[in-house]
Amino acid sequence: MNLSRRDFLKATGLSGVGLALASLGLDVATVSAAAKEYKLTGGREFTSVCHFCGCGCGTIGYVKDGKLINLEGAADNPVNRGGLCPKGVGYGYIPNSAERPKCPLYRAPGSDHWEEISWEEAIDRSARALKKARDENWIGQDEANGYKFMSNRTDAIGFIGGSQVNNEECYQLIKMARGLGVV
Repeated sequence: MNLSRRDFLKATGLSGVGLALASLGLDVATVSAAAKEYKLTGGREFTSVCHFCGCGCGTIGYVKDGKLINLEGAADNPVNRGGLCPKGVGYGYIPNSAERPKCPLYRAPGSDHWEEISWEEAIDRSARALKKARDENWIGQDEANGYKFMSNRTDAIGFIGGSQVNNEECYQLIKMARGLGVV
């Protein structure tokens, strides 16, 4: 038998670990039974791409009973090689968060509480408020250096982004802003 020094040290270390675990009363049958109750058992696996930035990190998610139960980086993805940044990891908690609103909420001016409203009412209120602000503050023509030119814009509407707005949402927001005349 040809045993190098490195192999001898590995075997000695593993033997020590095995003896230590055996002294703790670790039972192979118990470990096997626990492994069968692995949380992903019965879950449906899907692959996706994280959309919080332009990198395109690959993800593997697991859904069970209509809920996301696990999200991890895809090891075979050349961009992230199995890792995820804090935003990517946090994305797995968003769908199941107890604080995630399930319907539109409205807070009246001066009120200190939110009330649930329907999607139809939320869209209608938003559309009316946007149209009113745009129509009342529309600038069709500007003048600079003695020249008049068509500008078709409004300064009364603004858009604010945040760290939780993903690429697709940013794209839609900028398209909407330009369509409304926001410069």
